[in-house]
Amino acid sequence: MSEPSRRVGIVTGGTKGIGRAVAEALLEAGLDVVVSARTEADVGAVSAELARAADPGRVLGAVCDVRSAADCQRLADETMGRFGRVDVLVNNAGVGRFAPIQELTLDDWQLQIDTNLSGVFNCTKAVVPHLIARGGGWIINIGSLAGRNPFAGGSGYNASKFGLVGLSEAMMLDLRHDGIRVSLVMPGSVDTGFSGRSAGPASWKLASEDVARAVVDLLRYDDRALPSRVELRPTRPPQR
Repeated sequence: MSEPSRRVGIVTGGTKGIGRAVAEALLEAGLDVVVSARTEADVGAVSAELARAADPGRVLGAVCDVRSAADCQRLADETMGRFGRVDVLVNNAGVGRFAPIQELTLDDWQLQIDTNLSGVFNCTKAVVPHLIARGGGWIINIGSLAGRNPFAGGSGYNASKFGLVGLSEAMMLDLRHDGIRVSLVMPGSVDTGFSGRSAGPASWKLASEDVARAVVDLLRYDDRALPSRVELRPTRPPQR
């Protein structure tokens, strides 16, 4: 059997917000896509919608809780079983629990560290052997400007995103000579309702599609170029 010619991208947290926009953008760019999230119903519904818009053979839905190394390994195995290759991993799954340190619970702290930081480690460990075997690929981590700008009530979230900056930059140094390019995309406020506030069409915030465009643009760089960090800000945030 000949090797499939289309590149394959995995998107964690791919059923809503930034992740769904990234999955749609990758499909439009010609990649086959694996959409992953924790909830089976969401994965089934979104993967079916994307398949109808593209082609059923180009989309795979896979349930995965990135906090579980076993789940992440199964995600990599299912991708290889369906497509026979993986070229791009977009580590997008993330959660936020915002409260002053004196009110932040241990459970909420652990949820953010395990999802936003350890989840990237788990998925990367599962996928890297396949990227090395192919001779290279991309790992794109979706971080946040909260990874360099602390804010009140963000102790757990800031810690996870500050840690992701260090993890991403160390990964980049570890993997660059294996042909694997690692980039960190750090958006500011994105109009997804992630913070619990309502989203509106006239919002000053970034759109999920803006972040998705940054991801696809990275894949178009020549092999000699490695944009290791992309910071993306709203053009006109409210003046203070």
